[in-house]
Amino acid sequence: MKHMILAGVALFALSTTNAANAQDVTLNLSNEYSATSIHGVGDARFASLVSEKSGGSVEVIVHYGGALGYKSADHFDAVGEGALEIADTYGGALGGIDPLFLISSLPFFVTTVEEAKMLYEVSEPEFQRVFEENNQILLYASPWPPSGIWSQDAISSTDALAGLKIRTYDKNGTTAFNEMGAAAVRLSWADVVPSISTGAIDAVLTSAEGGVSGSFWEHFDTFTEIYNYAIPLNFVHMSKDVFDGLNDDQQAAILEAAAETRDLNWASVPDRLANTYAQLDENNVSVVTSEDDAYRTALQAAGEAALNDWLETAGERGRVLIDAFNSAKAQ
Repeated sequence: MKHMILAGVALFALSTTNAANAQDVTLNLSNEYSATSIHGVGDARFASLVSEKSGGSVEVIVHYGGALGYKSADHFDAVGEGALEIADTYGGALGGIDPLFLISSLPFFVTTVEEAKMLYEVSEPEFQRVFEENNQILLYASPWPPSGIWSQDAISSTDALAGLKIRTYDKNGTTAFNEMGAAAVRLSWADVVPSISTGAIDAVLTSAEGGVSGSFWEHFDTFTEIYNYAIPLNFVHMSKDVFDGLNDDQQAAILEAAAETRDLNWASVPDRLANTYAQLDENNVSVVTSEDDAYRTALQAAGEAALNDWLETAGERGRVLIDAFNSAKAQ
């Protein structure tokens, strides 16, 4: 009912705005993550740029921490149905919509931000098509810093993973860590801290930054780097009906702000990493990097299992994107 009321308010506001030649529009943007996360900061930047470029005629109000009642898994339908104007959504939550959204979180498939951007660029037309088919516009996508494991003790060997109750953020991670003998469970971000507090999980797969935004040092002492496990993406998408209801200048302002935010988000990762590790040090979090070659080999084998599982689901479309990425990487 809450979502229906929000939808009615949003559509009434938009229809009223259209009657006034699409002036002074207010758009809501939902993000499950905190205002201090890399995507939260990006959303604030996007909102500021939209206001600036539209001469103040478009205001984007960002709602952090799932404040509107939506988790990432809810965003796709909410935006497509017009209940929500814009959302910033973790790609893994869209894997049930289309398995191609899981490509950025394939374990150990990309190991640098440059490779992650290359993978996104070859995949972007497919992502755009999926959004377009569901009455939405993909404004931009940008990365999280590399994922690792937050826990009480270092998870730097295959033995440490055995039976570990670890939160993963999508199907790829669940497949890979269960392959390693862990007891992996996929959880939305909003459910992570409650699950830590109740002892439902012992560890969390996320970036160092994700843990900082959630003050994980209140629960864990260690962040274990696992060879740049993955550099997953968030997608910012908008209702096509809402976008079409704007005038040409307002549409241009949104698209220009999106492109600028995308580029700034990608470029910000190195500085974000440096700041994050400084915060880990300030809060007495140990950063561990395993030197166990057997562990690395086992993790990569688990990543291969996740890739094969993904390819079975994604089919020829997935294989085409993998081949395109490998070709681009080889150049």
